[in-house]
Amino acid sequence: MKTMLLLFILFPIVGISQNYTSYFTGSPLDYGAFPQGGVCLMGGATEHDEAMKWFLQRANGGDVLVLRTSGSDGYNDYMFSQLGVTVNSVETIVFNNSNASNDSYVQERIQKAEAIWFAGGDQSNYVSYWRNTPVDSLINLGLAQRNIVIGGTSAGMAIQGKYYFSAENGTVTSATALTNPYDFDVTVDSTTFLKNDYLEDVVTDTHYDNPNRKGRQAVFLARILTDYGVVGKGIACDEYTAVCIDENGMARAYGEWPAYDENVYFIQPNCELPDYTPEDCSPDTPLNWDRNGEALKVYHIQATMDGSKTFNLADWSTGTGGIWENWSISNGVLQEVASTSISCALGMDELDDNNFIIYPNPVLNDLVISTDETHEAVLITDITGKMIFQSNIQAKTTKVDLSSIQSGVYILQMKMNRRTSTKRFIKS
Repeated sequence: MKTMLLLFILFPIVGISQNYTSYFTGSPLDYGAFPQGGVCLMGGATEHDEAMKWFLQRANGGDVLVLRTSGSDGYNDYMFSQLGVTVNSVETIVFNNSNASNDSYVQERIQKAEAIWFAGGDQSNYVSYWRNTPVDSLINLGLAQRNIVIGGTSAGMAIQGKYYFSAENGTVTSATALTNPYDFDVTVDSTTFLKNDYLEDVVTDTHYDNPNRKGRQAVFLARILTDYGVVGKGIACDEYTAVCIDENGMARAYGEWPAYDENVYFIQPNCELPDYTPEDCSPDTPLNWDRNGEALKVYHIQATMDGSKTFNLADWSTGTGGIWENWSISNGVLQEVASTSISCALGMDELDDNNFIIYPNPVLNDLVISTDETHEAVLITDITGKMIFQSNIQAKTTKVDLSSIQSGVYILQMKMNRRTSTKRFIKS
C-alpha cells in the first residue's frame, strides 16, 4: 500500500470520460483539512509564486482542485511539489463540455476540495458550463459552509465578482467600450454565479497592461450604476500580479515592482461628490463620466514580491503603500490625475446650501435625512416619478425604512420654509 501511494505522488494519474479529463497527483485519501478561506486573484500570464503560496497555505494541507475548460495538467506538479507548500493532492479536471457539470465524480471532487483554482481560458465557457449547475452550487456551498479558499487567473479571476464581464459575445477593447458603453460586446452580467465575501459589489478585470483595460472597466462600473442602480467597485491586476484577500477583507498586492512596472488597482465611484453618477451613459454615445475630473477614486498599488502593500476591502478607504488617483472620462477619453485619500464619513451627500444631508448613500435599509431646520414634508419617487414615500412629519431628523423597495436610483424632495430641495440616492 505504501508503494502504491508513492506512485500516486510521483506520477499523475489520468482519468478520462466522455465529458471530462482528470489529472491526479498526490494521495488518493481524503485529507479532511480545515481551510482558512480567502480569495486569490491573478491578472494573467504566468502565476506569481508568492501569491500562489499564499493560496496553497490557506488550504491547510488539504486537497486542491483545478477547474478548466481547456489545457491539461500544467498546474499539478507546480502546485504539488515546486512551491514548497505541502498539500495532500492536486487534481485538474478539464471540462470537455457542459455535461461534465452533472457528473457525480466531478461533484464529489468539488465537495472534498479545500482549495479550488480556476485556470485561464475562455470565461464565456466558464459561465455557460458552470453557472446554474451543481458546479457553482457546490462551490458556493463550500465557501459558505467549509470556508474553502478559492482563486483564479485571467478568465478565472474575471468570474470572481458578483458582477462580471461574461465575454459571451467575445472580448471588448477599452476604445470600443468607451465609444459605445452599450456595444454588443459589452456584456456586464449580474446573474448569480460565485458568492465570494468582499466581492459582492465588485467587477474584476485582468491583463490590465496588455492591452490597457482601464477604460473598459470604467464602462463596466458605469453600466452597473446605470443598469442596476448599484455603486459597483473594481479590482484590477496587471499581468504577472495578484491580489490575495483574507477572511477579514485585507487585500495584499503581489508583483515584482520595482524590477518591473506591475500594478493593481481598486476603483470606486467618488463618494465625496453630491452626484457621482455618469453624466451620459447611453447607447451609441461616448461615455461621459467626468464630474469635474473626479468621477472615480482609485487606490493604485505598485505591487511587490512580499505582498506588504495592502488595501482594506472592509471599508474601501484604508490602504498602505499605494497612492490615490482620480479617473474621469470625457467624451470617451479617460484621464488620470493624482488625488487625495477618500473621505466619505457622511455618505455620498455632503452639506449643501440648504443644510440638508442624507446618508448612507447607497442605502441598504434605513435612509437618514438630517437638516439644520425643521422640514415640512419629504417625498421620495423613483426616476419615473412614481411616489415611493411621503411624510409630513416635522422634525430635523427623519429615518425612512427602504428595505422593501427595489434596487435603483431614487429622487428625494425636501420642503423647508416654502422652498423645495432635491437629492438623488441609490438603493442597493
